[in-house]
Amino acid sequence: GLDRAMVKGFVIATGSAVSHSSILARSLGIPAVVGAGAAMDTLRDGALVIVDGTDGLAILDPGEAELGAYRQKLAAFEARREALKRFVGKPTTTRDGLRLELAANIGGTTDLNGAEENGAEGVGLFRTEFMYMDRLILPGEDEQFEVYRHVLSRMAPRPVVIRTLDVGGDKQLECLPMPPEANPFLGVRAIRLCLANEGVFRTQLRAMLRASSFGRLRIMFPMIATIEELRAAKGILAEERTALVGAGVSVAGKIEVGIMVEIPAAAVMADVLAAEVDFFSVGSNDLTQYAMAADRMNPAVAYLHRGPHPAVLRLIGMAADAAKKRGIWIGLCGEMAADPLAAPLLVGMGITELSMGAASIPTIRALLADTDSADARRLFLKARDMESDADVRRLMKGANAC
Repeated sequence: GLDRAMVKGFVIATGSAVSHSSILARSLGIPAVVGAGAAMDTLRDGALVIVDGTDGLAILDPGEAELGAYRQKLAAFEARREALKRFVGKPTTTRDGLRLELAANIGGTTDLNGAEENGAEGVGLFRTEFMYMDRLILPGEDEQFEVYRHVLSRMAPRPVVIRTLDVGGDKQLECLPMPPEANPFLGVRAIRLCLANEGVFRTQLRAMLRASSFGRLRIMFPMIATIEELRAAKGILAEERTALVGAGVSVAGKIEVGIMVEIPAAAVMADVLAAEVDFFSVGSNDLTQYAMAADRMNPAVAYLHRGPHPAVLRLIGMAADAAKKRGIWIGLCGEMAADPLAAPLLVGMGITELSMGAASIPTIRALLADTDSADARRLFLKARDMESDADVRRLMKGANAC
């Protein structure tokens, strides 16, 4: 794994604010600058570099004036972080008393310390694909069971949303070779890959079901585009549950099953999909990528991921409306959850759970504690009808400054 004591910052040539390297950096609380491009050629071993993840700046060979300014900026940042610790042990509520849930996104058991230190009220996204990476042999059922058992028991009685294997696109596996595709983000990835490799899928589901009695498990299927995909996945899950129970294996009586809403088709058809699940969780990173037709790994189109864009807000709003009508809960586990300009809008449209890199939880909890839910609703309705993401950002900067 990454040695936090040795890695103080990232500067990367490619990517955007929602690429996986950025997500990893935020989850670890490490400053990062992505999309640096040809400027990387000027870096040399041993050079002094200021990495400003807040403003997206990497300053090579800073002078004394710059060093002094950034020392002050760092001190102010640390003081703010220390002040936010008073929100760690508190429940998440808006100013007018609306109860919400702030959860952590994790990639493995080592992320649980950060989740607990920052007051996570659960795990809103367990990215199980990291268990499959950098290895030549697929993880077996018992190995996966032990990992899921550990996470569920440690977080209990708080809920843990475990996402089934989500690879393809920019995440390739040595242990599960995939044929090259011209457009991998539009190809056989996530639930499509699992349904095409049913043995791999069944192994993972069995491990989750066996671990379910150790905590509060929620199972989530990624990249659902059609009702047929959802029903196929649910059918396999039901078969594995029946087989385990028949063999005398302990399985929790109630396991919530949900989907990620990250394809525009799922948002548009949310009223149909809501009838088949216990919850929705919006994957705002991929939803933005597909709605804006902008590869999130390509810095040339990173401006289309600045958000929050009215088009994406409308799609999320459609899913939130469908969830409310059906009586299921809806969360969001993309980077938008940790964006202070977006979080009040999400509350305003009816999102009740926000999952993010653990380091962001105190900041968002403090922000929401000073947010009135009725005001958030009015802001969402206004933002939804704006012309551009720049208009929305101006609106929210003004609202947050009040």
